[in-house]
Amino acid sequence: MKRIFVVFSLALFLFALAACQSASNAQPAIVPEVVSESLPPSPEIQGDAVDQTAIPEQTAEVRVALDSTFENAVSSRLLLSLGTLKLAETAMPVNSEQAAQLLMLWNALDNLTNSGTGADVEVTALLTQIENTMTSEQIVAINAMKLTQTVMQEWANANGISMGTGNGDGAGSGQGRGLSAEERAARQAEQGVDAGQSGSNGLSSAINEALINYLAGVQ
Repeated sequence: MKRIFVVFSLALFLFALAACQSASNAQPAIVPEVVSESLPPSPEIQGDAVDQTAIPEQTAEVRVALDSTFENAVSSRLLLSLGTLKLAETAMPVNSEQAAQLLMLWNALDNLTNSGTGADVEVTALLTQIENTMTSEQIVAINAMKLTQTVMQEWANANGISMGTGNGDGAGSGQGRGLSAEERAARQAEQGVDAGQSGSNGLSSAINEALINYLAGVQ
């Protein structure tokens, strides 16, 4: 019995020894390598600011304002009305889309002023909308015209209309000069001027009527 116990103990010892040797000879576990993906470079940081060269610039359109500061300049309203008519003689007349908008605005301005109830701020707002409907190039062209009383007189003479003693803002005789009745009627028809009304309402009304008819005919 004692001999069996010794044999059993020896066998158990040999088994434990073999297990220890097996563990010591085992290969270390392989840890998978982590591969980092390449990321696109971020904008250079200088201090707390982002490098502005990495951000595309955005430029806003700078509009040109109507100029009425030169000597003997007519009113802003006449600068826009007569200026629009004279643009038809240049390479940048109003197009059909502009004409539709301008016709609506000028009619609204006429209704406002003829009613006698329009406040100055409302008139100014409409004139601003009219000016903004024009392109910067058109405003530059109108500014270059330097529309004065003299230029208005030339336009009036060319259309058979006299300024009389008015200031060009609505006063004046409106009487034809230098043209026969037939020539005056033909010239006024070309410009869209109503000869019967231009005599009573003055040069400003004649210009306004010519403008309304001109805008209505732009295709």
